[in-house]
Amino acid sequence: YIDDDCKEFLEEARISALLTKYCRFLPIPVAFGKKKEWKDGKQVETNEDNIINETYPLWTRKPVELKDEDYKKFYQELYPMADEPLFWIHLNVDYPFNLTGILYFPKIKSNIELQRNKIQLYCNQVYVTDSVEGIVPDFLTLLHGVIDSPDIPLNVSRSYLQSDSNVKKISTYISKKVSDRLQAIFKNNRKEFEEKWDDLKIFINYGMLTQEDFYEKANKFALLKDTDGKYYTYEEYQSLIKDNQTDKDGNLIYLYSNNMDEQYSYIDAAKNRGYNILLMDGQLDVAMISMLEQKFEKSRFTRVDSDVIDRLIVKEEHKEANLESNQREILSSVFRSQLPQIKKVEFNVETQALGENGAPIMITQSEYMRRMKEMANIQAGMSFYGEMPNMYNLVLNADHKLVKQVLTDADNSCKAALEPIESEMANLNNRRKELQKAQEGKKTEDIPQAEKDELNDIEKKISDETTKKQAVLGEYANGNKIIHQLIDLALLQNNMLKGEALTNFVKRSIELI
Repeated sequence: YIDDDCKEFLEEARISALLTKYCRFLPIPVAFGKKKEWKDGKQVETNEDNIINETYPLWTRKPVELKDEDYKKFYQELYPMADEPLFWIHLNVDYPFNLTGILYFPKIKSNIELQRNKIQLYCNQVYVTDSVEGIVPDFLTLLHGVIDSPDIPLNVSRSYLQSDSNVKKISTYISKKVSDRLQAIFKNNRKEFEEKWDDLKIFINYGMLTQEDFYEKANKFALLKDTDGKYYTYEEYQSLIKDNQTDKDGNLIYLYSNNMDEQYSYIDAAKNRGYNILLMDGQLDVAMISMLEQKFEKSRFTRVDSDVIDRLIVKEEHKEANLESNQREILSSVFRSQLPQIKKVEFNVETQALGENGAPIMITQSEYMRRMKEMANIQAGMSFYGEMPNMYNLVLNADHKLVKQVLTDADNSCKAALEPIESEMANLNNRRKELQKAQEGKKTEDIPQAEKDELNDIEKKISDETTKKQAVLGEYANGNKIIHQLIDLALLQNNMLKGEALTNFVKRSIELI
């Protein structure tokens, strides 16, 4: 008898789906009705039983009996819509526990979570679950396939898995089997391994990040890929860059890019110095970089656009721009006054001597702050960094003729308006120094109130004069097309010039041409 609300279990499609899920690989034949065939445009039953299960599935057979085509066919039966797998591992052990199965490395598109719970667990060919956390190491829950073990009971529970010694042994064995298989592929056919590395690395990197013992095995075959598409083991890459990419303090600097198109000019500048640049654009590469900095001795990873080329790998003490403080202030003020107001973005303007042939202006972003913000996106407890504004450095090349031209023009154009302001500021600064010197060594309560009031008044007047000076320089800069063009070029290079600003840039470019 079946209640009305359970009548779906009398439907042929529902029964068929349940039998396929739970009895698909039972070791004895299961018949569900009779086979059907098409006759005169209609489906009619035959006298032959419709056997719904495979009694001798692939994992119960010996690997020597099977060909690559057999493994691929079985994978398509398990996952009809999936792409062809990268590799597979045939598990077959009878001591100290019984375990058989086939694990496949699938092609993962993007989201890790969407690919979980694809491994099917069986006990003597009876389906148990597709939630295998605890049996399979966490990083391998991304794999597909089947595991069959009579040592895991049918009434499997999470608390059982966490305490059972056999389950822990199985997890360790699977991890070792996977690392051994990957090592063998790398050793015997490195070319094939490199061809599949871009799809494989998410499994390997995830394993190294979450399991120390897997890292110890995998660091022998894990690869780094550079922007030219060449692959290196960790040891090979260290040998490649140690002569040219060691800084003055003996640190080995690993330069990397996470977007070759957006960071092309920075990559090009680094290559012209003879540097090699890694491509680190994977989902887990931010976390990998932080881990590898801890694993590698005296090593640091630096994104290729995090500083000007001369400071990416500091070989000697940095050369300061040969400018007077007033000239630095003029350059800084005229460019800062024309920077766009972008939500959650802050700019710091600085002047450096980068050579006549260097770029006139560049935008860089601190490696530390940018990486902390990236980690905040993937790691709980770091949301504080995610809320902070993006901090950029606008670096002016004081050696470039365009920057020199701006400085000379600003100095000449604003000289008359700035002279009385600077004269007043000089007088105020002199008086401030006199008062500060007179107050040296005195306790606050011993300083006459009149002197305190005068000093506060001077500070306010200096602030007012500074505002006036910046207003004069800002007004000049507002009408200077070269300043706007240089700023927009730097923004464009960093994919930060959009909308109306981009349209204005195009119009101005045509006018200047």
